[in-house]
Amino acid sequence: MAGNLKAIAPVLMVSNISASIAYWRDKVGFAVETFEAAPLLAILRRDGVALMLQQVVAGKPIVPNWRLSEKTSNVFIWVEDARALYEELVERGALIDWELYHAPYGALEFGIQDLDDQDIAFAQLLR
Repeated sequence: MAGNLKAIAPVLMVSNISASIAYWRDKVGFAVETFEAAPLLAILRRDGVALMLQQVVAGKPIVPNWRLSEKTSNVFIWVEDARALYEELVERGALIDWELYHAPYGALEFGIQDLDDQDIAFAQLLR
């Protein structure tokens, strides 16, 4: 197949890039890459996962997906050990949105929120 897709980096819109960078680095454990030429953009990396942050123009609203469609996250990340990650993020002080639970689709799942009320889900398939 032409093109060979290699990776994906969902973009989260944020109201304050500096505060969001600190949150993702300190509370969620992602490494952060910033760019002098693009100060309102950051790339976050942890293990094989990448996310991007982009600051919105002042005064523009950020509408989290769950406000548009109930129980819909902005980002959904598959993990190897949801329980260990959950415990780590609780200890780090991440904003836990929903507690670890057995989802009906056969996964152990939990969610956090970022500083702009967007949901990020983490799930481990149990099959």
